[in-house]
Parts: sequence; structure tokens; C-alpha cells
Amino acid sequence: MIKNPRWARYWPDHVVVRLATIGSLGKLKAPGTWGSLAGLLIYAVVTAHMSDLAAALFLAAASYFAIGICGEAEKRLKKVDPGEIVLDEFVAMPICFIGLSGYMGQSYSGLIILAGFLLFRLFDILKPFGIKRLQRYHGGFGVVADDVAAALVVCVLLNVGTRIWLG
Repeated sequence: MIKNPRWARYWPDHVVVRLATIGSLGKLKAPGTWGSLAGLLIYAVVTAHMSDLAAALFLAAASYFAIGICGEAEKRLKKVDPGEIVLDEFVAMPICFIGLSGYMGQSYSGLIILAGFLLFRLFDILKPFGIKRLQRYHGGFGVVADDVAAALVVCVLLNVGTRIWLG
């Protein structure tokens, strides 16, 4: 059994819940979509300007942070993987674009971003390829792991597709 990191249990309720729901994004209709859109913003502002290795390390650390916060938010909200927790989508969305820095900044980069967003939402909702089984884990790991797995599948598809399409 994978346990939640302990550090988040010492944080105040309002901080944990606000982080997990990205302020009020988790209260909007279709919260996962809003969390993913916010993740695109993090990609554009932060990780798009990093090397692929630096982005991967940053997003691995962000995923660990999300595991702690999301697991603690589950306890405080007294719900299992509630829809209002969107930190998982927020952190996972930029993972879709690792390895594509050489293709971004071109006229077709908007298409790559749109494809990444749509594929991520599709895989996050449908959870194919065994992704759904990751939700069986308790706590923050179960909340975050399925989104990270969906993002990794999208990352592979985008990297392969972009290289075939653009050479």
C-alpha cells in the first residue's frame, strides 16, 4: 500500500483545500477541464521555457506535491477522489508536452497544444490502457497517478505523431 506523504497533514484546512481545488476552479462546471486549462497556463508560462529534462524534474516534483495535497484534501473533504480536486489535472497537463520543445514556437505549435489538451481530456475521462486501475490506490497517489499516466500516454502519442507528421 502506498501511503500519503505526511507533510501535508500539518497544513491548515483552507490552504490544503484551496490548493487542491486551485482556488475556485474546482467549483466550476466541468472542473477537470478547467484544471487542465490551468495546466496549459503552467506549461506556457513555466515548463515551455525549460529544457525537457528540467521540465520533467520540475513536473515530477510537482506531482509529488500534488500527491500530498490531494490526499490530504480527500480526507478533509471526506470524499474519495472528488471532482472538485483539480490539482491532479493541473500538474499532469504539462507532462503531455515533454520532448516537444523543438517543435514548439512554430506555426503548428497551437495544433500540438490543442491535440495534447483534447487527448489528455479524452484519456483522463475514459481511462483506457489500464489507467483506471491506478485509481484503486488510496489517497493522493490514486488521485494523481491516473492523470499522470494519461499525460504520459498523450506525451508518447504526441512525440511519435509529431515526428511522423513533421519529420
